[in-house]
Amino acid sequence: MAHSIELLPDDETDALTRAQWRALVDADLPSAATIRSSTNRPHVTLVAAGRISASADTAILPVAQRLPIRARLGAPIVFGGGSHHTLARLVVPSSDLLSIHAQVARLAGPAMVDDAGAPTLFAHSAPGCWTPHITLARRLSGEQVAAALAVLATVDSREPAIVFDAVRRWDSDAKSEHVLPGRAC
Repeated sequence: MAHSIELLPDDETDALTRAQWRALVDADLPSAATIRSSTNRPHVTLVAAGRISASADTAILPVAQRLPIRARLGAPIVFGGGSHHTLARLVVPSSDLLSIHAQVARLAGPAMVDDAGAPTLFAHSAPGCWTPHITLARRLSGEQVAAALAVLATVDSREPAIVFDAVRRWDSDAKSEHVLPGRAC
């Protein structure tokens, strides 16, 4: 299963994203709102890997100390091809955001290895290949993507400045999160 290190947005961005999730559910479309886990929340995945050990928590403390940072929420974006797509909101990659991404990839690198010591970082989250986004829905057909975009046009789809105020390590095997808050504002 995939493990990840993620940025968590402030309460305002969380609420805006959850409103979009609910609008998709209300339209009988796939939505991240249907994930039934207490740890399901809007986030931007910085790195994903086959395994990330708990040693990453200490390694990425300097990243948490850089928070909060500001970014801008962008337009809807669609990933995938064939019969299944993922719908997300782009997070415009500012220099601060790209710097934090590179720092996490570097600092957490030693924690992203398998039992044989082989790297487990997924290529799409490596520096130079990463697209920052907040997922709205997964496994949509092409027709559902069109319907979902129409629904999103009817809800608050501003492109506001957003704040990331915490970083977390998600352990999918244990179904647990380890949150490192940023500095107090």
